[in-house]
Amino acid sequence: MESENDEAQALRQLILATELRLKNLKEELAEVETRGPPHGRAEETPNELESLKDSKWPLTAEEYLRYGRQMIVPSIGIQGQLRLHAASVLIVGAGGLGCPAAAYIAGAGVKSLGIVDGDTVEVSNLHRQILHSSSTVGLWKVDSAIHNLKGLNPNVEYRAYREHLSPENAADIVSRYDIVLDCTDHPKSRYLISDICVLLQKPLVSASALRTDGQLMILNHPAAPPGSNAGGPCYRCIFPKPPPANQVVSCGDGGILGPVVGAMGVLQAVEAIKLITAGLKVSHTSDDAELQDPKVLPSPSLLLFSANSPSPFRTVRLRQRRPDCFACSSQAGLTPESLTSGSLDYVAFCGSAAPVNILSAEEQISAAQYSELRNDDSKKEHVLLDVREKVQFDICHVDGSINVPFSKLQRDLDTTYPWLPETSPADAPIYVICRLGNDSQVVTRKLKESGLGDNGKRSILDIKGGLMAWKKDVDSSWPEY
Repeated sequence: MESENDEAQALRQLILATELRLKNLKEELAEVETRGPPHGRAEETPNELESLKDSKWPLTAEEYLRYGRQMIVPSIGIQGQLRLHAASVLIVGAGGLGCPAAAYIAGAGVKSLGIVDGDTVEVSNLHRQILHSSSTVGLWKVDSAIHNLKGLNPNVEYRAYREHLSPENAADIVSRYDIVLDCTDHPKSRYLISDICVLLQKPLVSASALRTDGQLMILNHPAAPPGSNAGGPCYRCIFPKPPPANQVVSCGDGGILGPVVGAMGVLQAVEAIKLITAGLKVSHTSDDAELQDPKVLPSPSLLLFSANSPSPFRTVRLRQRRPDCFACSSQAGLTPESLTSGSLDYVAFCGSAAPVNILSAEEQISAAQYSELRNDDSKKEHVLLDVREKVQFDICHVDGSINVPFSKLQRDLDTTYPWLPETSPADAPIYVICRLGNDSQVVTRKLKESGLGDNGKRSILDIKGGLMAWKKDVDSSWPEY
């Protein structure tokens, strides 16, 4: 009975997702058939233009109601609202940062909002990516986000880019907007977004979040040409070199608290609205953006947020543009041609953390083989060593396993091996497991090199593919996180 209910629920979600996909396709078809302008609001007819010309109010009655609480804020006013009304904003990434940022920027009443993302909605996204829902799992993230944003504010023109930003498409996409928000989660994307903003002289609001911490910067502001001392620093000024690839931790590996990444996305929206309403000069032709009043410019700074700190916010002052910066200095090597020609390889520059593959086939055992071994009473006693961090071990673990976190083993491999059971035979085999089968390989090699294998008398084997393989080949009910 329970399986039938699950199947019915899955079908209901599929129907909802299909209906939403059909609705989006119909809207795209209608837009193509009307041959409206690709960006900006729909062109007014002569009668509409005459009506606007005769009106003594710059906004419609509905817009006064919609944005009234915002316009009475002294720093916004009617002029700030009109600047928002003329501004176009690009959000790169429709995830934990991009969703709240998009919601508040759309709600503020910008002219147009573009969203770039080449991923689809997954169930693991839903605890933090607030524009998506269970009914949109499997859809493009940009379609799911824009569907909700249209319900929030139908007056904004939305543009969906169902692709990742790349050196080939970056200039064409970014050139259409006045300000850019970097809501991505990988160094190679951050360098690319910063580079194209420098080339096209667009201000950039950049943020990131991991676990319970976040950071926020306003870059390339003012957006001056490369070599100009009046321009703000770019991402390369702050981080001339990317972190080692094996030290880059994603949300999938390190975890993320939803409200933390949400807070950073909201702060991105705050900064974007502040820049626009303070006098960011925008153009219907998307020419370079500049500030009308340089006195209101913020000094370069890095805002740090820590949810577990008694004082969650602190600010670090940043230097101005680096005189030797590759992107924005007078000696810059960055050019539009180098960006599109392929000579700038962002993957190579940032490095690629390839899956670990350091053991031979003889040093590994499959999850299915290990399961058979556990069920065979004739096999001698063994040790199952789980090297995930304790927080993951507490979520789920194989019965009888011993937890020694990978970080501890990397930092200090005690050659007395206090984690070995005292009653364990000296030649008891050791099987090492982790979540995906990468850390366990490193630990297996390290234990063998430490002499624990006693020149082959004790077998030390890695369980290939880790607990993901365990779920796939042994226990389908194993929780995937």
